[in-house]
Amino acid sequence: MGTSASATSQAAPFAPTHQADHQGNGMAEHRRFLQSVNIRNSKAKSIITNKVAPVVITKNCREEFQIHDKIQSANYSMGRISDLLPEHYLVLGEFFMVQDVYNRADVLNTTKSHGSPNFRKVKGNYPLFGMGQPSLSGFKQVLQRLQIDGCEEVIFICLREEPVVFFRSDGDFIPYTPRGRENLHENLHDLDRELSAEQIELSIRKELCDFAKLSENMFYVYNDIEHFKDEPQQVQILSEEDIHVTEEVYKRPLFSQPLHRYYRLPLPMEGAPLEETFDAFVNILRETPNLSLMRDSSRPLPALLFSCQVGVGRTNLGLILGALVFHRLQGASKNPRYLLNCQYNFNYCLLSQRRVDDAVAMCSEMHNIKNAVYENKLKLEGIGEDYQIQGSSTKGYFLQRTLQSLERYVYLLIFNAYLHDQYPQAFPQNFSQWLCMNAWIYRLLASMDSSELSAPASLITDGIRVLVSSEFLATDLLSTAKEMKVANFRRVSKMALYGMAQPNSEALAVVMSYLTDQRRGHSTILWLNLQEELVLEANGQMFTPREPGCLEQPIPVCVQHPQQLQEMELALKQDVLRCEKWLEVITEQDKQMRMFKTCHTIEELFVHQKSIHPGLSYQRIPMSDCCAPKEEVFDHLLEAMKSSLAENPKCAFIFNCHNGKDRTTAAMVIATLTLWHINGFPECEEDEIVSVPDAKYTKGEFEVVMQVVRVLPDGHRVKREVDVALDVVSETMTPMHYHLREIIISTYRQIKMAKSEADAQWLRLRSLQYLERYIYLILFNCYLHLEKKDSWRRSFSQWMYQVAARAGVYAILNHLGFSEFENPDDSPMARLRFRWLPHSVQSIPMRGQLI
Repeated sequence: MGTSASATSQAAPFAPTHQADHQGNGMAEHRRFLQSVNIRNSKAKSIITNKVAPVVITKNCREEFQIHDKIQSANYSMGRISDLLPEHYLVLGEFFMVQDVYNRADVLNTTKSHGSPNFRKVKGNYPLFGMGQPSLSGFKQVLQRLQIDGCEEVIFICLREEPVVFFRSDGDFIPYTPRGRENLHENLHDLDRELSAEQIELSIRKELCDFAKLSENMFYVYNDIEHFKDEPQQVQILSEEDIHVTEEVYKRPLFSQPLHRYYRLPLPMEGAPLEETFDAFVNILRETPNLSLMRDSSRPLPALLFSCQVGVGRTNLGLILGALVFHRLQGASKNPRYLLNCQYNFNYCLLSQRRVDDAVAMCSEMHNIKNAVYENKLKLEGIGEDYQIQGSSTKGYFLQRTLQSLERYVYLLIFNAYLHDQYPQAFPQNFSQWLCMNAWIYRLLASMDSSELSAPASLITDGIRVLVSSEFLATDLLSTAKEMKVANFRRVSKMALYGMAQPNSEALAVVMSYLTDQRRGHSTILWLNLQEELVLEANGQMFTPREPGCLEQPIPVCVQHPQQLQEMELALKQDVLRCEKWLEVITEQDKQMRMFKTCHTIEELFVHQKSIHPGLSYQRIPMSDCCAPKEEVFDHLLEAMKSSLAENPKCAFIFNCHNGKDRTTAAMVIATLTLWHINGFPECEEDEIVSVPDAKYTKGEFEVVMQVVRVLPDGHRVKREVDVALDVVSETMTPMHYHLREIIISTYRQIKMAKSEADAQWLRLRSLQYLERYIYLILFNCYLHLEKKDSWRRSFSQWMYQVAARAGVYAILNHLGFSEFENPDDSPMARLRFRWLPHSVQSIPMRGQLI
C-alpha cells in the first residue's frame, strides 16, 4: 500500500510587501518539485503524475510515495537591492541576509587567535570575558581557550536581541542577519514583541528552506555591502541541517562541558535594558550556586562570557553587570546590606557610584559608558548654528543619544543599589518588584528629561521658539473675560476656593478688588500658581514660550525649586528687553511681529499687588498638565493650605494655570478634599443613577480603579468622597463640559476615531494619565483619612513610599490600563518608567514599541 508524505508549507508569519507567483504544471513541474523536496534521483525509479500530487516509486519497487509538499510561493515576497542586482526572495517579507560581522569590526584582531572578534578579559582578576559574534568553529575555539586558561565553569550569555542564523560554509557555520534595504549596516530591532528572537530565527530558517526549494536549492546572501563586488553570493541549502539558529550553535558544544551553561539575555543597542531583562539576569544569579554568597569559597568563580555582534556596546554593559556581581561576591563593601528605604542617603549614593565607576573602569578597554555621556553631550552642545539651519532633527538625534547614555549609566547605579539590598537575602524580590517598592526612583528618572539639555528659553530672540499669548491658549469657555478680565474665572459653591486662567496685571487687579470687596471681604488670600512653564507679561499681555510645531504643548522646565523658575523668567525678561528687535508672537488672531517696551515676571506682578493688598500671599507650585500631580505637589499644596489656615481659618484660596482648566481643576479638587477633612464633610447622597451607555465607566469604576479601591481601607467610601468633590468642582465649570472623571472614558473612546497612529497613541497616553490622576486623588483622600490623627505630620510622599508601596499600589500603577478593553501591557505607557517621562506628540512610541 502506498505511503502519503505531507509537509504542506504555511504562510509566512510576516506580511509580504510584494507577491511572487511561480506556477507550473506537467512533468517538468513535478520533477522540479521532486527536486525541491530532496528526493534523490538515485532513489526514484519513476514518477507518476496526476492532478493531486506526484507519486514516486523507488527503484527496488518496495516503496511508493505521494508527496503533498506544495510550497505556496505566493506567500513570499521578492525584491532586489538595486536594479543592477538580481531579484530574489526576501526574508520575513522584506529583508536581505547580510554577513553579520565585517572584518574591520575586529579592532583587537582576535578572530584568528581566539576564535571571535574583539575577544578580551577585563582588567583585574575577575574571570570576566567579552567578545563579538563568533562562527560555530570560532565558538568552539573560544571554549578551548577558556579551558586552557583554567576556567572550569563558564556561563555564556548572548546579548543579542536581533535574529541571527548560521549558513554552512567550508566546514563551518557563518552568522548572517536580516537587514532592510534602507540600512544594510544596521541590524533589526523591535521586530515583534510577542515573538522571541529564537522563534523568529526558526521562522527565518523555515522560510530559507522554502526559498531554496523554489530556487534549485540555492539562496542569495550578501558579504560585501560596501562595494557589492561579486554580490550576491549563492549558498546551497539542501535541508534544515544546512542552517543553524543561535541556540544550536551555542548549546550543542556545551554537552561535552557539563559545567558550562548558555543564556540569551537580549539587550537594547542604546539606552537601559527593560526591568524584565534585569530580572532575567538576576534569575541567572539565582540558578548559579557558585554565584551565591553561600558559595564554596574554595572553588574558583565561574567565568562569565558576554557576547553581542561586534563585542563593544552591549558586551561592555554585560561586563559591567558581571563586575558588579563579582564586587558583591568579593566583599567590595564592608557592610553586608544597604537599605534603600530612604532616598536621601547621600553617602550611600556616593558609595554606589564609586562601585559602578570602578566596574566601568575595569571594562573600558573598548568602550566607556560614562565617557559616552560626556561625549554625546559635547556633540549636542557643538551643534549650535547647525541646529538653526537643519532644524531639530540633528539636535534631536544627539539629544536622544545623550539621554540614552545617561539612562544606561543611571540604571547601573540603580542596579548596584539593588544588589546591595537584595544579594545578602538571596534576591527575595526581583528587580521589577524592588523598583516598584522604591518608585521614587522612577520620579528621579523622569526628571532626567531634555529640559536641561535642550535649547534655553532665551532662544526666543533667535527665532527658535515663539511667544504665544494667553488669549491663544486660554479659550474663555465660561465667558468671564468681559467682567473679570481673565478667562474661566469660577468659585466652588459655598467655599472660598477660586480658579482661573493666567491673569495679566489688569486682570489681577480686578480679581483682587473683587475678592476683597465688601460683599466677599477676604482679608487673607493665598494665590497658588500651578504653571511649570515660563510666563511673562509683555506690553500688558501674557506670553509663554512654545515650540513652533507644538503651540498647544507647554514646555516644562525641570527645576529643583520654584525660585529657579522666577530666576529663569527674569533672565528671559532681560533677554527680550535687550534684543531691541521685532519678535514673532502668536496671538488670538494670527501671527504678529511685536517690539516689547515693557516686560514683567509673574513674581513682579504679585509683588505690586501685595503692596496694595497686604493680606495676599503668592506661591508657585509647578504642576504638569493633563496628568497626575507628583507626590511632592500634593505635599506642597497641603502644607501651603495648612499654614494659611493656621493663620486665618477663613483664608481664601485661588488657583491658576495657563487656561484655568486642567491643572486648576485638579488643584481645586485637592483643596476641596483638604477643607472637608478640616471643616467636615457635607452629607453624601446615595450614588446617583446614571442612564448612559457604560455608566460604570463614566462613574470611574474601571477594573484597575476598583483594584486599588479593594486594597484601601474603607476604599469604597474614599472613592465616593472623591467623586462628590469632582462633581462639586465640575458644577462651577459646566460650559466647559470638563469633568476630571468623565474625561477618562471619553478620551479613551476617541482612540478609535483618531486620524493617525500617532494621534491614537497620544489619546491613549492622555486617557492613561487621566486614569492615573483619578487614582491619585483617591489615594490622597485615603491618606487624609489615615494620617489625620497625627495632623498629617507624615507627608503624602512618605506615606506613598512607606505605606502604599508596600500594599502594592505602585505595582498596580506599573500595569495601568483599560483591561476591560485591551491588554494593558501592549502599550509601553502602562509602565511607570515610560508614562512618567515628559512627552510631546512626537515622542510617543507606537503601540507595542518600547522606548
